[in-house]
Amino acid sequence: MQARRAARELAFILFSQFDKKITNYSKSDLEDIILKSVRILTSNASDELKIALGALVDMRDRIDTYEAEHETNLNRPIGVANIPVPLPMTSDMTGRINEMIDIAEKAMLALEIAEFTTLDSQNEVKEYAIEIAEAFQKHHKEVDDIIQKHARNWDLQRLVKMDKDILRIAIVELLYIKDAPMKVVVDEALELAKKYSTDDSSSFINGILAKVIVENGLQ
Repeated sequence: MQARRAARELAFILFSQFDKKITNYSKSDLEDIILKSVRILTSNASDELKIALGALVDMRDRIDTYEAEHETNLNRPIGVANIPVPLPMTSDMTGRINEMIDIAEKAMLALEIAEFTTLDSQNEVKEYAIEIAEAFQKHHKEVDDIIQKHARNWDLQRLVKMDKDILRIAIVELLYIKDAPMKVVVDEALELAKKYSTDDSSSFINGILAKVIVENGLQ
């Protein structure tokens, strides 16, 4: 995982932890929240890996049971080891395996972010996440006004908070930090939406960011 990608995800988690007005947080507060966020990530990763492990054990038990109860093995003498038998449908197995792969990938990503954040050599992750948060602190009114302006027929207060936070991070990067390629910022915002928000979020966020890019001549 690239450091900046880890920093964006960490910033998103950081934004989700805010429980008071954004301008009331000091840099020390932000660093403390990041530490708590990393702990949340590692805890969630551990839980997700346990779920994946449980699903694998369940799948193994189902296969063992199916094999033992297959007519080929039911007709074999007692005490003789079962022989492998063909599975009836691959679709069921594929679906379950894909689900476990998704869980495992999310857990691995969370652990990678935690590792990036805690290693001294990867201080860039924490610092860039804080840079995003501090830039939003400074420009939060302008950023939210931009979102409200382009989110036609949507009340900013009623937008899904995850979508707002993803947009806030991307707009801050595009307009105030200006340190990453436009395409990278947009692509990473869409990835966050796919991972954390609703099915419709990606197209909504993409539409808002496209308007911001055109309006500010960033193409």
